[in-house]
Amino acid sequence: MAPSRFKVGLVQMAMASDPDENLRKAVSLVAEAAGKGADVVCLPELFRTPYFCQKEDPALFDLAEPVPGPTTAALGRIAREKGVVVVAPVFERRAAGLHHNSAAILDASGEMVGLYRKMHIPDDPLFYEKFYFTPGDLGFQAFDTRAGRIGALICWDQWFPEGARLTALRGASVLFYPTAIGWHPREKDQYGAAQRSAWQTIQRAHAIANGVFVAVVNRVGHEKPLPEGAGLEFWGSSFVADPFGVVVGEASTNREEILVGEVDLARMEEVRRNWPFLRDRRIDAYAGLDRRFLD
Repeated sequence: MAPSRFKVGLVQMAMASDPDENLRKAVSLVAEAAGKGADVVCLPELFRTPYFCQKEDPALFDLAEPVPGPTTAALGRIAREKGVVVVAPVFERRAAGLHHNSAAILDASGEMVGLYRKMHIPDDPLFYEKFYFTPGDLGFQAFDTRAGRIGALICWDQWFPEGARLTALRGASVLFYPTAIGWHPREKDQYGAAQRSAWQTIQRAHAIANGVFVAVVNRVGHEKPLPEGAGLEFWGSSFVADPFGVVVGEASTNREEILVGEVDLARMEEVRRNWPFLRDRRIDAYAGLDRRFLD
């Protein structure tokens, strides 16, 4: 029987140029998060490398790996050793010329109990993900783990209420969002505060609308892969919000740290009894949500 309370650990980290170094560091930080009491530990999106999608380069497909593979093996070992669940983002090589931005769910036994493939793929300046990733084809899921039933979505997914809703409807008590998001440095002064506020607000809204906890983990650091460009300044700000949208823990914008927050199913019960959105949904009236636009 799953516990009524468990703790989540969000590993906010900066990435080195060496993928193996990043993996070793992630293993160490997962162990540290477990030592702080975390039952589920989530790493940032594409944590094994700097955010390579700032440019389009076919050679970078060499960074991809199979699932299961080296990342899931290393994190599976530490998951088993420390008795923690790990949400492990991976640049997945599914076949030659077929790649996904994925998250493997590793149970406290070290076994992989599920895989999520990022459904929404952006194509914006310095976020050229459509060049690298095929949209996910596994749908929105929830996974049973030793800690409880959890969901995972990835970065750009966080702007879409449909993904959060469907994951919550599958019974997830917490939505994890491993993320790589930051400022274009030239825009930071004018738009930076509003961009970060919108990012947090939309995810707090997912918590409220669905009566679930939301746990968001981001990277930090200024990554500049192109000498002639300004790069991206990742804004950290990893946070946990409860089912009322209250931010119960938030990390800094510029430091590596481990944020630990509690998921309490009694809090979910309390909020959903008083804000019964799932009860009052008009499932008979939502035809059209599966269409691009209602002309």
